[in-house]
Amino acid sequence: MDTLNFGWEEWVALPDLGLPALKAKIDTGARTSALHANNIEVFGPASKPKVRFNVFPVAGMDTVDITCSAPIKDRREVTSSNGETELRYVIETPLAVGGQVWPIEVTLTDRSSMSARMLLGRQALQDHITITASEKRLQPELGYDVYHSPAMRKTAPKRSLRIAVLSREDNYSTRRLVEVGEARGHTVEVINTTRCYMAINAMAPEVHYDGKRLPRYDAVIPRIGASVTAYGTAVIRQFETTGTYCVNGSAGITASRDKLHAHQILAGKKIGMPTTAFAASPHDTANILGLVGSAPVIVKLLESTQGKGVVLAETKKAAESVIDAFRGLRANFLVQDFVKEAAGEDIRCLVVDGKVVASMKRTGAEGDFRSNLHRGGSAKSVRITKAERETAVRAARAFGLGTSGVDLLRSEAGPKVLEVNSSPGFEGIEKATGKDIVGLVYDMVEARVRPQAVRRRK
Repeated sequence: MDTLNFGWEEWVALPDLGLPALKAKIDTGARTSALHANNIEVFGPASKPKVRFNVFPVAGMDTVDITCSAPIKDRREVTSSNGETELRYVIETPLAVGGQVWPIEVTLTDRSSMSARMLLGRQALQDHITITASEKRLQPELGYDVYHSPAMRKTAPKRSLRIAVLSREDNYSTRRLVEVGEARGHTVEVINTTRCYMAINAMAPEVHYDGKRLPRYDAVIPRIGASVTAYGTAVIRQFETTGTYCVNGSAGITASRDKLHAHQILAGKKIGMPTTAFAASPHDTANILGLVGSAPVIVKLLESTQGKGVVLAETKKAAESVIDAFRGLRANFLVQDFVKEAAGEDIRCLVVDGKVVASMKRTGAEGDFRSNLHRGGSAKSVRITKAERETAVRAARAFGLGTSGVDLLRSEAGPKVLEVNSSPGFEGIEKATGKDIVGLVYDMVEARVRPQAVRRRK
C-alpha cells in the first residue's frame, strides 16, 4: 500500500456498515478502534452470533440514523482514557481512507459526548500510515452531504437482517421463508401471532411474546390466517407503531379479508369484477337476485376461505333456497354473477412489489366449479395478457399490499378480479412455475430496509 499521512483527525468511511463519511480521532494511545453505537443487540444463532446497532454519524443530529449489523468477532474488556472499564462487542470491518481499504477491528460503545464518532487505535494504523500529530485532515475531505443524497440507497451494503414471520402454521410457505432468508444470511424467527401481546402507550409501544419483549425487527412478514385476522392485524399495527417495515400492512390485510369491503375498494378504483350484490335483510329475496342478473349465481359467505362457504346456485329457485338458508343462519353473504365462460378456471397472479412475478391457471376438480388447490384443483403456469397483468397490479396496489395473490377470471368483458389474497401460499405457484417467489419477496424486503436519504432540516 502507498504511504498515507494522518493528522490527529481524519475523514474515513466504513463501506460495509453503510457509513460513507465519519470524522475519526487518531489516538495512538488506544489499541483498538471504537465506533459510536446505540441500541446494541445480539441476534442470530449462538454458533455464529451477529450484532445490530444504530450509528448517528453526525454529532448533534439524531435524524441521520444508520442501522448496521455485523458478525461478532470477540467480546473484550476495554479501559477508556478516564480509567473506566467496559465490556464491548468487537467486529471486523473494512476501513476506507484516501482510496485505500484495509480491515480493522472496531469496538462498539457510546461516544455521544464526543464530536468524533469514531476513534482509530493502533491496530488500525498499519505500517503504511505516518502521523503528524500537529495537523488534521491531511486526507481527502468527505462530508455529511452524502447522507442527504440518493446515493445512500445505491451504495448501501447488503447486511444481515433480523426478520419476523408471523405464522401459526409449520407449512411450506413458512418453511420456505425461513430457509431462503437464512440462506441469504438473515436471521428469521417464526412468531405465533396469537401468543403475542402488546404494551400500548405513547412513549414506548412494545410487542411481547411468551413473557419477553420482542426485539426490534428490520422487517415483519405477516402470514395471518383468516380465523385470527382481527388479532393478527392488531399485532401488525403494533409493529407499524414501532416503525418496523411490514411487507403487508394491517389496513390492507383487514380490507382484503372483508369481502364486502374488498369489493367496494375494487369498485371505487374501477377495477373489473363480477357483478356483486349485498344486503343485510332484504324483504324479498328476488330483489338481491335482480341486482345481479339471472341464474346461475354464486352465493359466497363474507368469511369464506379456500372455497369454503361458496355455493353455485344454477337456478333461480336454488338461489332463493341458498339465500334463505344463509339468512336463517344469520350469515353475512354476497351474491355474484357466475362467469360461465371461465369454465371452472381462474388465474392466480402473484404480485410482489408492484409487479406480477408469476401466474398460474387453476382448474377445479371434476364436477367442481371452484378452482382452489386445497379442494383438489390442479395448476399450471400460464402466460397472461397485458390487461390481466395491469388489472392484477392495480388490485394489489388498491390494498397497499407488498405481496399478494390476485385471482382473476377471464370473461368476455375482460379480466375480472375474484379476490385479493394478502397471505398467498407459495407452494402451488412455485411448483407450477418453477420460480423462486420467496427469493423475490426477500429482494423487496432488502431494498425497503436500506438507508434512505435524510431530508435536511430547514
